[in-house]
Amino acid sequence: MRHIADQQEDRESAAASTPSLPLLHAAFLLAGFGTLLLGPLLPLLSARWHLEDARSGLLLLAQFCGATLGGGTVTSRLVRDLVLGLGCAGVGFIGFALAPGLVSACAALLLGGYGVGRVISAANIFAGRRYTEHRASALSWLNFSWSCGALFSPLLAAWVPAWVPLAPRLIALAGCFLTVGLLCLLQMRRAARAEDCATRPSPAEPVTTRLPERRLDRSLLLYFAALLIVYGGLETCLSAWLTTFALRYAKASLMLSEYILVLLLSGLTAGRALAAWLLLRMHDQTLQRLALGLTAALTAGLALSHGTVPIAALAVMLGVSLAPIFPATFSLLMARQPSARQAGMILAASGLGAAGLPALMGVVSTRSGSLQEALTLPVLAALTMLLLTMRPPAFFIFGLLVHLLM
Repeated sequence: MRHIADQQEDRESAAASTPSLPLLHAAFLLAGFGTLLLGPLLPLLSARWHLEDARSGLLLLAQFCGATLGGGTVTSRLVRDLVLGLGCAGVGFIGFALAPGLVSACAALLLGGYGVGRVISAANIFAGRRYTEHRASALSWLNFSWSCGALFSPLLAAWVPAWVPLAPRLIALAGCFLTVGLLCLLQMRRAARAEDCATRPSPAEPVTTRLPERRLDRSLLLYFAALLIVYGGLETCLSAWLTTFALRYAKASLMLSEYILVLLLSGLTAGRALAAWLLLRMHDQTLQRLALGLTAALTAGLALSHGTVPIAALAVMLGVSLAPIFPATFSLLMARQPSARQAGMILAASGLGAAGLPALMGVVSTRSGSLQEALTLPVLAALTMLLLTMRPPAFFIFGLLVHLLM
């Protein structure tokens, strides 16, 4: 009965208003900015609040726990979820801007992360359904906007003069989230009024505005959730800790360290455009595996590097190698036509990795006294994801055990 109700809800939402392509790109851009916000700010916040790496990792944990909750609760009413996510992100980042200490900052980031996670899930699911031909390439172009937003995070930290307080920068970001959310809401209401005036199709007419859906079995849900858990941790480990890593091992200034993060994100942005072209000519999974192998090798090289030039060069190459992994993986998922709830839960799984693995890096760095040793975690993450793409028998045995236990 619940499955029938989900299908009925999905049919009703098929005729609902949908965001325009410019608003969808704007939402992706802001989501990228919000996701990568903490990376360039961690050294500043650590110095202000006298935090060691393990406690700095709590900020990442709070943000990405919120993102997991936001993505995991997405419904088939994707535009409504998009508006809600933009609003929560705006309010959360205002709270973060005004936070006097670690505890209040974590609480605000939990709400801000919830909003960003909901935006990312709703926008990616919507895009995965809108573009049925060359889906992976289309997702790469849309995630290109995410990468541009991510690129602006360290640029804002590096370009804004030091005498401009952090709070106004964060409040300006929050205002952008609220503005795009308001525009989406106005567009949704206009579309709803237009729909009320139009003649509704008869119940016998098939719904053609979206792809049919089927509920994935548990083993496939586990498989894609495992892939995105590992990917979320891999990408966030590199983006969140690179500024701090460059500050310590490249012997660079804070501004130069932030520019090294800009190089990583520039590579990611350019790589998304390149991936969109390659995915028209290569199978999704082939490019996914090549990118994972290259990412593992480059991350290992980064862990052994000292000096500004080697770290900067590896940052650019890492960005390019990371770029195709998410669009290819999500395209493989959407080709199986999951329901909105299932796709949202799988996307939310990436938040678990993004919350846990970077925080664990902080703990390993503190206990070992070396952020270089902590970089073994993203190396292992890339290799683990590569093994999962091979679908080893052990994974299916694990899935079978879960079936039996549940």
